[in-house]
Amino acid sequence: MSNNSPTLEFAKQLISRASVTPEDAGCQQLMADRLAAIGFEIKHLRFDDVDNFWAIRGDSGPILCFAGHTDVVPSGPESSWNTPPFEPTIQDGMLYGRGAADMKGSLAAMVVAVENFIVEHAEHNGRIAFLITSDEEGIAANGTVKVVEWLSQQQCIPDYCLVGEPSSSHQCGDTIKNGRRGSLGCNMRIIGQQGHVAYPQLASNPIHNAAPALAELAAHEWDCGNDFFPATSFQISNINGGTGATNVIPGELNIVFNFRFSTELTDQQLRQRTEEILDKHQLNYELNWHLSGQPFLTAEGELVDAAVKAVKEETGLDTVLSTAGGTSDGRFIAPMGTQVVELGPVNATIHQIDECASVADLNKLTGIYQSVLKHLFI
Repeated sequence: MSNNSPTLEFAKQLISRASVTPEDAGCQQLMADRLAAIGFEIKHLRFDDVDNFWAIRGDSGPILCFAGHTDVVPSGPESSWNTPPFEPTIQDGMLYGRGAADMKGSLAAMVVAVENFIVEHAEHNGRIAFLITSDEEGIAANGTVKVVEWLSQQQCIPDYCLVGEPSSSHQCGDTIKNGRRGSLGCNMRIIGQQGHVAYPQLASNPIHNAAPALAELAAHEWDCGNDFFPATSFQISNINGGTGATNVIPGELNIVFNFRFSTELTDQQLRQRTEEILDKHQLNYELNWHLSGQPFLTAEGELVDAAVKAVKEETGLDTVLSTAGGTSDGRFIAPMGTQVVELGPVNATIHQIDECASVADLNKLTGIYQSVLKHLFI
């Protein structure tokens, strides 16, 4: 495939639209128009200020759903980019622009792969679907999670889901994400007694009080992981205390921390063990927990097999299955009982200045997606 491939041209059209979360900027309509032209039924689903759509082709059989997002993170200072972030540019075989890797390149590859597949196999087995949101890079409150609720009400549950997140590390297809760790965050307030630093006996320093407990939380072994997940990690991301004055013991300390956890523990167990440590140190505290997603795993099955074979056929690589990295919208889809994998381009420049994706890789990705369809439905 050349630099004038359908995948590249469609990716450029999508990148040209400044669809910063939660704006879609017309990207979904571009996709929906092309899918409708090849026999997909389109259902636009707007929740609050977020555009989503569900598209499906076929009347019976298992459903393979391509899932992704049209929204992108802000570009940052445009003056720092070598080329304008929303003017797709080709240089040295790379496509530059916000969303090239995360994940408008994948969306283009999905659409073109399905177009090609239907030309060759118009009477294929099974059903093909798309679940597309513009709320993945934000708080993810009115995107995929709401579409999944709608699908459950319609009793239309995908059997397989291929998420186009940039999963590859060095070469397109070298890594497939077949699961993700759970994410449990917390805003913690340690309550003390404000006072003068010269009279500590008349105050209670929440920073001093919390320090031993924080050290224990950081050193605690929550689990040892398993064959698919690394050990659960605890990380403090923010600490804020003090009045700004040098002679005042603060009255409270605010701490933000996060667990990335494996399937060895539940979020309830993490909450309970955290509180046990805090109580052990006799702290006066308040906790505001936020569960971003449960861990999920597709250890084996038809979708993993098809994806591994497709990568080998199109790239020659023996792909690696991984659960590393952050969360994705797969966390909302997997609880339906759906087999979920993430497979997309190299992730080295995502969210960065001068985000880019290899043109050759986007064309390979189109072939991989088309091959997955063949393994599942031919």
